[in-house]
Amino acid sequence: MNETMIKCDKIILLVGLIGSGKTSVGRRLAKRLHLPFIDGDQEIEKASGLSVIDVYKCFGVDEYRAGEARIMKRLLNGNICVLASGGGAFVAEQTRQIAKQKALTIWLKADIDVLYHRTTGRNRRPFLQCSDSKIKSKLQTYVDEETPFYKQADIIVETKNEIVENTVDRVIKALENYYRPNITEN
Repeated sequence: MNETMIKCDKIILLVGLIGSGKTSVGRRLAKRLHLPFIDGDQEIEKASGLSVIDVYKCFGVDEYRAGEARIMKRLLNGNICVLASGGGAFVAEQTRQIAKQKALTIWLKADIDVLYHRTTGRNRRPFLQCSDSKIKSKLQTYVDEETPFYKQADIIVETKNEIVENTVDRVIKALENYYRPNITEN
């Protein structure tokens, strides 16, 4: 069986809304590409010594976003890896500008029903700290506000209510198409 090898020359930055699958897809994608995986939210937790929920509660949205931008700047200036951004990290102009230079950005695009299904009943997401009955309207606000930024990604891959491997397969196919001149067959 021939396995296609993608020669990544930049960080692969996964962007998208809360619940789009950046961490789940990123872990599996990194494994398949034989690259390290870094989760932006976990890096915020390491740097602050707090959970992302506690950072948000203790310091508020503005300081949370400022810290997230500092972390993303550091990570985007690091070694080639698969990097899962925080939910709104790509909205920051500074992050998008650095990503244009240092990363290949992939928007994991999910519709509102998929996002709702993946986020309802989970309490680890600081920007969805509300009753389950209000999550859908809050998610719709994020979709409306953040989609113009995500549309600036280099690659767009739809993520659906399915097993993660199917989404990873679509990401791999999109990467193969993007890197087509640099793909070698074993």
